[in-house]
Amino acid sequence: MAVRVRAGVTNIVPTGSSRSFGHILRANLFTLFNAVVGAGTVVLILFGDWQDGLFGLTALANVLIGVFQEFRAKRLLDSLALLNATPARVLRGGEIHEIATELVVLDDLLVLRVGDQVPADAVIVSEVGLEIDESQLTGETVPVGKRADDTVLSGSAVAAGHGTARVVRVGADSYTSRLTAEAKRFSLVNSELRNAANRIVRWVSWGLAPLIILVMNAQMQAAGGWDAAIRSGHWREALIGTVASASSVIPQGLILMISISFALAAAKLAQSQVLVQEIAAIEILARVDTLCFDKTGTLTDGAIAFDGAHPIEADTELAGAESADWRAVLGCFGADDDANATARCLRAAFSAGDLRPSGYAPFSSDRKWSALGISHGASRGTWVLGAPEMVFAHLPDTHPALQEQLSDLLARGLRTLVLAHSIDHLDDAAIAGHRLPGSLQPVTLVTFAETVRPDAAETVAYFRAQGVELKVISGDNPHTVATIARAVGIQFEGSGYDASELPADLAAMGEVLETNSVFGRVTPAQKRQMVRALQQRGHVVAMTGDGVNDALALKAADIGIAMGSGASATKAVARMILLDGQFSRLPKVVAEGRRVILNIERVSKLFLTKTTYAILLSIVVGVLLWKFPFLPRQFAPTDGLTIGIPALLLALAAQQRPYRPGFLHRSLTFSLPAGAVTATVIVVVLAFARLSGGYSNSEMSTAAAIALSIVGFWVLVVSARPLTARRYALLLTMATVQAACFLVPLVRTFLAFTLPTGPLLAVAFGVAAMGCIAIEIIFRLTSRRASLSAVPPRL
Repeated sequence: MAVRVRAGVTNIVPTGSSRSFGHILRANLFTLFNAVVGAGTVVLILFGDWQDGLFGLTALANVLIGVFQEFRAKRLLDSLALLNATPARVLRGGEIHEIATELVVLDDLLVLRVGDQVPADAVIVSEVGLEIDESQLTGETVPVGKRADDTVLSGSAVAAGHGTARVVRVGADSYTSRLTAEAKRFSLVNSELRNAANRIVRWVSWGLAPLIILVMNAQMQAAGGWDAAIRSGHWREALIGTVASASSVIPQGLILMISISFALAAAKLAQSQVLVQEIAAIEILARVDTLCFDKTGTLTDGAIAFDGAHPIEADTELAGAESADWRAVLGCFGADDDANATARCLRAAFSAGDLRPSGYAPFSSDRKWSALGISHGASRGTWVLGAPEMVFAHLPDTHPALQEQLSDLLARGLRTLVLAHSIDHLDDAAIAGHRLPGSLQPVTLVTFAETVRPDAAETVAYFRAQGVELKVISGDNPHTVATIARAVGIQFEGSGYDASELPADLAAMGEVLETNSVFGRVTPAQKRQMVRALQQRGHVVAMTGDGVNDALALKAADIGIAMGSGASATKAVARMILLDGQFSRLPKVVAEGRRVILNIERVSKLFLTKTTYAILLSIVVGVLLWKFPFLPRQFAPTDGLTIGIPALLLALAAQQRPYRPGFLHRSLTFSLPAGAVTATVIVVVLAFARLSGGYSNSEMSTAAAIALSIVGFWVLVVSARPLTARRYALLLTMATVQAACFLVPLVRTFLAFTLPTGPLLAVAFGVAAMGCIAIEIIFRLTSRRASLSAVPPRL
């Protein structure tokens, strides 16, 4: 063992999140927004007053919120992976040892028993009725029989029997590691809110360089020209004015508000056992129009349960006279130590009592039956429990009653076994040759079904009511999948689509997906292709899953959702994890995502109005060679009191309206004209002051700030509608504090304001009032247009 450890052939694999702390920090720190704001902050700290550099705190807050939330998700995910790890059982030095899975080395001899998870790829050395559950890898829930020299893959589990297997591939070379390597490549979720904010920053950044040059030239000219400004030291004031112009253009508060809204939503969902690994994923689920999910683990809990026993309606002596005996026989099948998962379901329903078998043939996937012998009493003889088509290959000709009942049960999608009896003794030679005894008579049919989650039907009904298309994608038999789908209320025609007949071409596959809702025998590769085919047709796709076989599809989907009990690799690549595996958590996530989107759309009008007037004001100042009217700190009455604080509170409001694409277009439809009106108000006030003469720069700045505060307050009023008692209280509070910024001496001094007197103050109020009227008109026109566009067309 020590030699193999030194050689590096151990089973150590990365089981945690696909993102390290360094990745998370870099993704949140190195953004265009942070570069612009950070550069401006450094300039102000070096060449200006520290008070003017406080706006840089928004960038720092944005980084801290994103890093904290995503690192918190990573730590929780890593702890989940550790808790879910099960020890491996190996044979070393003739003794069996239980060790951590990462301590398994190449050529170790694994001891496999029922319930064990296979820790590494291995080859069977010996077995007794060994069956492996490969559903985590293939999606097929029926266990697969394994014989000597067969391969078992990491991530699979022992469903029945026992055996030993020699490890042939460990760590990153194992099947599971190779399957998930591609899925673990990090990529950001496609967030419309984040994309819109980044698009705005990109647009502004493209025009920022010429705008800075234009404003800087104006500031230097206002200071007496470049030579005079440099000699006199007034270039510092010109630089501060330029930074104030540039920083006012960037909608830094909008980006911060998006981060805060997502973080608060993620914290709220965490209380409901929903782990959000990337905070923007909350928004995506609210935009989803197609939800793909596996049957097992989503609609069902993955467990097989006994459904019922159906005695054969045949006029045979056995079926009537010995009806009490077959129940005890079923109890014997369920009580056997090597019983598979299906037979173990019989333990709760049947008791063997005093009945003791004299011999037992374990279930084999090859022959698809198990048998036991009874040597005494009324039940003596051989009893066989297995698949009807294998136990009675001559079914159509010999047992019409059995065939009729069987057809009815199979049509209902139930897994069905037949219990048959023969008075002949089943010897070892017959078992070895897979030969059943003669004169077998069917006694009863035993049915099994997957346990449907109690919350599945309600959740399905919710998504149907919201207009979300549901696609059940499973590796199981299409008939079985169709039965479960109908049981939870999914409506469709036919009996499920067999994915083996799916076309490989994405366009053709997309057409099939549009007309079918239930798919069986789907391979892991097909799951990913199905997601891509739906996306190619313009759908926003969510995919749920719990097995390694789901990882690639979860990665390809717009949002991947993993179950908390699923494979660690699947949880690592998912954007969201339902920690308790409850499908019913998703409606709450959708509602939270809608609340975030609709509230961000509301408050974005505040931020984008500011960006618009800041750009226009900078252009006017640059062209007319005016001194920029505001210091960075003087934006506090508008940025903080008519945008920042109210936006944070409005972002927490309840919302339940359905999502509509086009958030940025609707916001700009209001913000562009509203920003133009605001810029006009400021320019008119400044022009009056300059033409009148006799006013100091501080008085002009204060008059412009008063007018800006009033118009900005009215933009807040129309954005907060419909007004409630709480919103009235919010508006009153903001107006009071806003007035205090100009009237309280200590605050006024900090902000470098000087109250103007006479006509300038009157003009500031008068022009601002006209600006408010114009804002009201713009709001009414854009709201009416948005309402008309939201009404569906008449057919």
